[in-house]
Amino acid sequence: MPHSDALARLWPASAVRVRAGDLELRWIDDDLLVELAELAGRGIHDPDRMPFEHPWSRGSADEVARSVLTYQWGVRNRLSPTTFALELAVVHDGVPVGIQGITANDWSVLRRITTGSWLGREHQGRGVGTRMRMLALHLAFEGLGAREATSGAFADNVSSNAVSRRVGYDSDGAFHVAREGEAALHHRYVMSRERWESLRADHATRLGSVIELEGVDGLRTQLETPPSEPQSAHA
Repeated sequence: MPHSDALARLWPASAVRVRAGDLELRWIDDDLLVELAELAGRGIHDPDRMPFEHPWSRGSADEVARSVLTYQWGVRNRLSPTTFALELAVVHDGVPVGIQGITANDWSVLRRITTGSWLGREHQGRGVGTRMRMLALHLAFEGLGAREATSGAFADNVSSNAVSRRVGYDSDGAFHVAREGEAALHHRYVMSRERWESLRADHATRLGSVIELEGVDGLRTQLETPPSEPQSAHA
């Protein structure tokens, strides 16, 4: 039976939704992307801090917004059994507040994902970061059949480290990463499927609502199908 949404039929990832109560992760279309880019332009962190390995969040409001646009446009097609980058908008009470990413390499073999995210400064400190990570893990483990999830944060990114610990990751050591010309300590975290299963009830309590998944069957099929070769405009 044909899908009523032509884009979702041709590109199943566009139909993905993960929600619990007033919080939702959803595919980023261009209208939503513009809102998120402008949100990032209004600020994500204090000027004297840098939570990201690549300092894309520095610059004028328009420069930061353009960095969001170019990155998101660049990774949309990275969905295959070999590697994928699924970027989802975080929507709280109907308002876009940030982005939650899920990436993987050698997915068909390792079944391991890595999470990464950001929230606009005006939406931080309200518990959204913890809840959106729980939704991402539910999508990865329950929806996609992941075996393991990893995450990381610079040692001076107190809030991100706190989220990983609060969600229930195990510490997986630390290493130094070059950041703006200096070596900065970066903490690693890991969560096995067995660990996530033991935490499901706690996550459900913290989320306060039943977790709903939409469009995941189509996404799983998309991640199991090798991508076709891009078509050239020239004969």
